[in-house]
Amino acid sequence: MKNHTLSNTGLALVLWMMFSGCLADTTVTVGSKKFTESVILGELATQLVRSVGTRAIHRRELGGSRVLWNALLTGEIDIYPEYTGTLYHEIFAQQVTEESELRRLLAAREIEMSRPLGFNNSYALGMKEKVAQKLNIHKISDLLQHPELVLGFSNEFMARADGWPGLRAHYGLPQRQVSGLDHDLAYRGLEQGSVQVIDLYSTDAEIQYYGLRVLEDDRHYFPDYKALFLYRSELLKQAPEAVVALRTLEGHLDSVTMVALNAQAKLERIPDSQVAGNFLEQTLGYHPQSTPVTVWQRFYRHTKEHLALVSVSLLSAIIVAIPLGVIAAYRPHLGQIILSIAGIIQTIPSLALLVFMIPLLGIGGPPAMVALFLYSLLPILRNTYTGLRDIPPQLLESGAALGLSVAARLRLVELPMASRAILAGIKTSAVINVGTATLGALIGAGGYGQPILSGIRLDDVGLILEGAIPAAGLALLVQGLFEGVDRVVVPKGLRLAEEKR
Repeated sequence: MKNHTLSNTGLALVLWMMFSGCLADTTVTVGSKKFTESVILGELATQLVRSVGTRAIHRRELGGSRVLWNALLTGEIDIYPEYTGTLYHEIFAQQVTEESELRRLLAAREIEMSRPLGFNNSYALGMKEKVAQKLNIHKISDLLQHPELVLGFSNEFMARADGWPGLRAHYGLPQRQVSGLDHDLAYRGLEQGSVQVIDLYSTDAEIQYYGLRVLEDDRHYFPDYKALFLYRSELLKQAPEAVVALRTLEGHLDSVTMVALNAQAKLERIPDSQVAGNFLEQTLGYHPQSTPVTVWQRFYRHTKEHLALVSVSLLSAIIVAIPLGVIAAYRPHLGQIILSIAGIIQTIPSLALLVFMIPLLGIGGPPAMVALFLYSLLPILRNTYTGLRDIPPQLLESGAALGLSVAARLRLVELPMASRAILAGIKTSAVINVGTATLGALIGAGGYGQPILSGIRLDDVGLILEGAIPAAGLALLVQGLFEGVDRVVVPKGLRLAEEKR
């Protein structure tokens, strides 16, 4: 009986430990879009989740609505801030018009949404006050009289169903000089006069800072964009306390407050985490759960992430490209096919290639590594092929005359003779890889691209340099490293012969 009791106790203890372990291992991942307000809301969610003892990480500036929505569906993130207008018009393409129907559609995808946080961040069009006054433009319909105006809209607004295509059709706008650009850069374009009309978020702090006139939506095109949080339904079971904490923000964030928070981050250069922490402490009485991150801590983290992206993708490319180069040199017809495929991959714009990887591998480091791997193939592959094909026929005949097998001739004669060309290809790939890896931040891979993105968003040159200078330094370091490898790997006689030329 005693042993039986001990067994039950032991089983209960194991189950408790397993259950406790599961809870302790629960990590909530919060995502945010690539603009300041979304980053602040993501930081608010992260700190609220941490306030109840649940581990949370914030993957900031992941891209646009579709990227975040797909990441939520696949479970790569658990929470992200969204807007009602985006759900109705962009995500569900006007399938529903009522909140109850919207919740039903979300529930069918195992997604829940909080109640609105308290503010409406609608789209709007804006102009410099002086220009609008001179042209007597007060409403969007006034633009009909000025087809010569240059319009510059954020890239997402250019493509969204509730963006420029719908707005142009709704108002019958005649402008043809319309270009897409980064939302944060659009304000600078407006200030410099390169564009006359841009799209705005109604809670942007820059509206007052740049003295902009917000054009009245007199034909009522733009819907409400009430901010809220979307989260995965399974979070209710895995970390219910985190959901409860998240929903304490419902109705506590009005438009005036959101504009002020945006201004603190964008105009006063206060870190997003500090802006969010101060608000939670003053409004909800939470104590900040995050400690300030120093420049060196950021540098260390970004360096680790960047080195991981570059080293994994480059090493993989070396392992794959050199054998393919050998095959291409030995089988010329097949070689042309291999080189053509690698060449086609190289022509795909790097940003597009990164985005193509998202449906296959999601967001974060893996898709960025695969994209960088594909980009690294061609220089190594082509140089291996060229190096082997350029070996003087007399040397190959000598190897054959000595009775060397094909494998032995390749290992002892051809690859050493082609080593300088192969290393040059690897060096080129490495330098390209280091630079291109900065784009990985666009899909949540981190690295030196992260401070560059944040710097562009916040118009902070210091932050941009925080990513650009290390990236350039790493490229030089990699080049120097392969110069050293060249001296070790390339046969001395071959080096001396080339130096005499």
